[in-house]
Amino acid sequence: MAESSGGEGCPVAGARRGGWMCGGGVGQDAPMPTHVALLRGINVGGNNKVAMAELRDVVASLGHTDVSTYIQSGNVLFTAHNGGAQDATALATDLERAITEAFGLRLRVVVLSRAELAQVISDNPYQAEPNPKYVHAMFFPAEPGQEVRESVAAAEQQAAEKGGRDEATVVGRTLFLHTPDGYGRSELATRLARSRGAVADGTARNWATVTKLLALCDT
Repeated sequence: MAESSGGEGCPVAGARRGGWMCGGGVGQDAPMPTHVALLRGINVGGNNKVAMAELRDVVASLGHTDVSTYIQSGNVLFTAHNGGAQDATALATDLERAITEAFGLRLRVVVLSRAELAQVISDNPYQAEPNPKYVHAMFFPAEPGQEVRESVAAAEQQAAEKGGRDEATVVGRTLFLHTPDGYGRSELATRLARSRGAVADGTARNWATVTKLLALCDT
């Protein structure tokens, strides 16, 4: 899971100082990142391969600083060049355009401010679940509309008819999934992954990754 270049076992890499930053992420003398960017569908099953070092360079090329990545699934922490005055949607659009130009890939990017990420963690309706692998957050570029909600409700009902115990809850622009029998065995997760339309715009992270990203913002 961890990247390995200059520090075996260190999953967090930083572009700003040109080196690897372990022991909690971005180093004690670094400013706290203001935003997190989540890329959808990279480095999965050999598809959409993107090197994290190159991704960090692309993000930095837009004028953002304190750029680092966490593992290889497309999680980028950065301080927005304008201090966060630009909204998350505009930041995501700029990143999508730059990624397409650099890699030739049209990827969905969801950007959250540090405060928005903290709110997601506070909103988690499944906080009683002790295993972070059994809770996932699916992040959307905007608050899911009726189409997404109906698709999720239908998938949840179909999963329940097959004996599944999975649950789903939409809060703001985040869909929370609780899969107590395991995400890999979840009928609901499988159906959502195969969904088209607006549901396909979401990008999911397990709860361990979500909480780690906030910790890195605060390190």
